[in-house]
Amino acid sequence: MSDKQGIELSIVVPVLNEADNLKTLYEQITRTVSSRYSYEIIFIDDGSSDNSFTVLSEIHQNDSRVRVVRFRRNFGQTAALSAGFEHARGRIIVPLDADGQNDPADIPKLLEKLSEGFDIVSGWRRKRHDAVLTRKVPSWAANWLISNITGVKLHDFGCTLKAYRASSLKEIRLYGEMHRFIPALASWSGEKVTELVVNHRPRTHGTAKYGIGRTFKVLLDLITIKFLMSFSTKPIYIFGGLGVLSILGAGLSGAAVLYQKFISASHLSMNKNPLLVLTAIFINASIQFILMGLLAELLVRTYHESQDRPIYTIEKILESDDED
Repeated sequence: MSDKQGIELSIVVPVLNEADNLKTLYEQITRTVSSRYSYEIIFIDDGSSDNSFTVLSEIHQNDSRVRVVRFRRNFGQTAALSAGFEHARGRIIVPLDADGQNDPADIPKLLEKLSEGFDIVSGWRRKRHDAVLTRKVPSWAANWLISNITGVKLHDFGCTLKAYRASSLKEIRLYGEMHRFIPALASWSGEKVTELVVNHRPRTHGTAKYGIGRTFKVLLDLITIKFLMSFSTKPIYIFGGLGVLSILGAGLSGAAVLYQKFISASHLSMNKNPLLVLTAIFINASIQFILMGLLAELLVRTYHESQDRPIYTIEKILESDDED
């Protein structure tokens, strides 16, 4: 993530087939921030198949503060936001959706809250204009689950509209659907996180690009986040712990087998005594868990010492000639 002196605010907008919304959104953003901040707007075209890139090219030609990054194909919202964060040069980064449902008029309020000493201000769409069964209910369940598992109490992890200090994003790498977990990851690193109620507007053009199917991906990513937050630097603790439990299980079932052999004189045939099989399974599982923990320790060290690799490939970048 680079930084250019003089740019206070970077606004990052991931775009996927939103051609009808882009000009209106651009006008609303500039009307809100042009007289208040030194800013740039970064549109990330996430492999749009409509006229979005043509519209963005026209906007860029008329405004040198607009930058456009075009992906070779659709990589997903997390990759688009990651690319936007990587190319942002402002001290503060504000992402928002391109569908027009996030209100750019909320940006000054987010920045004002940020100035109170916070590192991240997360938007809370208290009154959402979305379908109840396919959008609201899964969102409520996911937010409750994420809050309780990560310990970061936010009402709306899925709201794209947030304000970040650029320094809070430097060490965060995003994969899967993990963009919604940035506040949790940042809080784990010691950043101060809060939330602010923001306006959520009805969609006027186009259709939603993400449905209920993404909820299952979020649940799987949540398992990863919990592992990263609790065991990313000490995976032997979880795998070794499971190994120890397996050893205890082997000890108990083995003791039962010995009791049957020497006290009750039971027959120890595997066909008639499943405890003997269970003892062998527990012993095998304990060895495997401990070895997996040791391998995970090696992988963790490799991960932390290896060079970073982006999760996207870029086809084209549009920016003014006078930019460094």
